[in-house]
Amino acid sequence: MIKELAFVAYSVKDVPRSLAFYRDVIGLKPSGLASDNWMEFDVGGTTLGIGNGESLGIPAGSCFSAAFEVDDISAERERIMTHDVTVEDIWDSPVCRGCFITDPDGNRFALHQRKQ
Repeated sequence: MIKELAFVAYSVKDVPRSLAFYRDVIGLKPSGLASDNWMEFDVGGTTLGIGNGESLGIPAGSCFSAAFEVDDISAERERIMTHDVTVEDIWDSPVCRGCFITDPDGNRFALHQRKQ
């Protein structure tokens, strides 16, 4: 039986570069677990890990799975765009709004805002 989601992980080539991106551009808080090949961030009750996954057969830039909840999708999108990062247009659904962002290795993730 599955108890919970342990973590979400992205494969990257350069962990220090990706640490700077997720910490300084996206605004995630690093946890205490860090090395030259693996780094974790606390995101609410979940962990996002970044590391070189090529030895496991996971090429850098091949992942898309995370969606980070924000209070104001338009403001967060504009803030992140000031960092010369690939940010797509905001999409709209009946229950939420979001946009996709690409990290320096080509991994995609979403900013997500639930509609009230």
